[in-house]
Amino acid sequence: SADSKGAPIGSAELASLRKYVADANKRIDATLAITQNVSCIAADAISGMVCENTGLTQPGGHCYPTRRMAACLRDGEIILRYVSYALLAGDPSVLDDRCLNGLKETYVALGVPLSNAIRAIEIMKIATVAIMTETNTGRKMFEGINSGSGAECKDIASE
Repeated sequence: SADSKGAPIGSAELASLRKYVADANKRIDATLAITQNVSCIAADAISGMVCENTGLTQPGGHCYPTRRMAACLRDGEIILRYVSYALLAGDPSVLDDRCLNGLKETYVALGVPLSNAIRAIEIMKIATVAIMTETNTGRKMFEGINSGSGAECKDIASE
């Protein structure tokens, strides 16, 4: 770096800094899009899971009574919070280390069928990517959100 060499900042350092800022803006825009839709994403995922397995809301089902349904919604929102942290940091290990590691064991201990939890997470992933790539029901999701940097959230959706 120019600092370690005691030299003025050159074009290579400026280009690197521009790239860093552009990437940070993309991450901020994507995180904002997710956090503005977190309740809807979680609710849609749990609803989708229940629609695929209606026995979940029947007596004896894992989303019955309503407190269990509320716990599912809470868990979905917590998972999405960690997705946002990982995205903002540009480090997926945040999600793995702080959220996903041990989740399987927790759900097994609580008697939650893993297939249902996995399906809800898959639906949240699909919705999150759709929001970031602006393909959610064909609507443009980022009006007024983009930072003006020209950065596009969809550029980092593959992460």
